[in-house]
Amino acid sequence: MDGKRALSGTIVSFTAVTTFGTALPARAESGPAIRTRTWTTSAQPKMAAVRPANRNKKIALGHVVQRAWNYREFRCLDNLWTRESNWNHKALNHSSGAYGIPQALPAGKMSGAGRDWRSNPETQIRWGLAYIKGRYGRPCGAWGHWKSHNWY
Repeated sequence: MDGKRALSGTIVSFTAVTTFGTALPARAESGPAIRTRTWTTSAQPKMAAVRPANRNKKIALGHVVQRAWNYREFRCLDNLWTRESNWNHKALNHSSGAYGIPQALPAGKMSGAGRDWRSNPETQIRWGLAYIKGRYGRPCGAWGHWKSHNWY
């Protein structure tokens, strides 16, 4: 669900418990007075969520959501893998031998995620996210390392 639909027409309920006077009522049936108010808001999110146009980015966004990472983490991942491979699942670095969207080195490490690692972007994305989680915790951690060292 995008941010606009999530916030438009949002109803916020507020319940307040108020007692009048300093002493509690003598009878258990007559408890404190309860007042309930309802407000609506037309607030819009500061940043609209953008659906990626690239097929491989759409796959990655789905995996990021499954891991309960927020959209900021996806933006870090997008920055990282755009710099590494431009989201090309057949990208090959001829000087190092790194391969695929996450530029795995050696490339054969991705075989742990599936036998189709050479041609399937989803397998590469799954492997890449597991690598990032294990080494950096989250994509923004990997992106921060990349900005500092020009590799992750």
